[in-house]
Amino acid sequence: MSKMNRIKDSTLSDKILDVIVCIVYAVFAFICVYPFYYIFINTISNNKLSEQGAVLWYPKQIHFDNYTAAFRIPSLGQAAFISVSRTVIVTLLVVLISAFTAYMFTRETLWKRKFWFRFVMITMYFNAGIIPWYLTMMNLKLTNNFLGYVLPGLVAPFYILLTKTYIEGLPKSIQEAAQIDGAGIFTIFSRVIFPVSTPILSTIAIFSAVTQWNSFQDTLLLMTNEKLFTLQFVLYRYLQSSSSLSSIVNSSSGAAALMAANAQTQTSIRMTVTIIVALPILLVYPFFQRYFIKGIMIGAVKG
Repeated sequence: MSKMNRIKDSTLSDKILDVIVCIVYAVFAFICVYPFYYIFINTISNNKLSEQGAVLWYPKQIHFDNYTAAFRIPSLGQAAFISVSRTVIVTLLVVLISAFTAYMFTRETLWKRKFWFRFVMITMYFNAGIIPWYLTMMNLKLTNNFLGYVLPGLVAPFYILLTKTYIEGLPKSIQEAAQIDGAGIFTIFSRVIFPVSTPILSTIAIFSAVTQWNSFQDTLLLMTNEKLFTLQFVLYRYLQSSSSLSSIVNSSSGAAALMAANAQTQTSIRMTVTIIVALPILLVYPFFQRYFIKGIMIGAVKG
């Protein structure tokens, strides 16, 4: 009987612990999701109510005029094109370069392999600072140049480290079998290593895409040509001058819009542009999520 009681007590305590864990995770999830939800419901609610802070849990007097008005902002389309371009181009190149560099660092036949690996890794811990970086970029004529977005981030030591650790965990027999069949370095990389490294490559693709999409400091330092402004930088400028932006949007919407309840305000403009900027990454992430946990765990821990 005592043994049965201990089993029942253990089962009851496990259930209580499960409930507590679920509650904690639910609260944590709510804290993470609510800010974005709050911004979204305010973008589709009556702008006057939103300005007064009356929209907290659900949208009121739903409309979508804020989004149609936001797309009338003159520079938004060009900024979106620049952001998408830099994100796609840099992410693809970073994945390819990181994968190939990491693969080469795993080959014992590479000349001075340990030296080159440490030479690349040391850049994770030391940098010259913003001013020397800016002077270097200026001397390389990368100011007001789209390549200023692309070239500086192509070699990413952290991504190389993750990928190298992942490749080292793969069975060496698959490479040896390819070598016996006469495959060279590029053939082994493209047909053997790259296809089986999907989890870690998807992980670094997420990291790189989010970094590139959210970046605005390089635009602030390097670009004065408005045609090269990124979406995040445009958002940054609009958040700094949302009052003038709301005037522009309202004037482009006509006098009738100014009298309507959903006339654009500083709050509606800030929140709407924020949603527009954040939405693409939120849509892309679910496609990579299934690889994310597996990739980061295998790439970070070598058994």
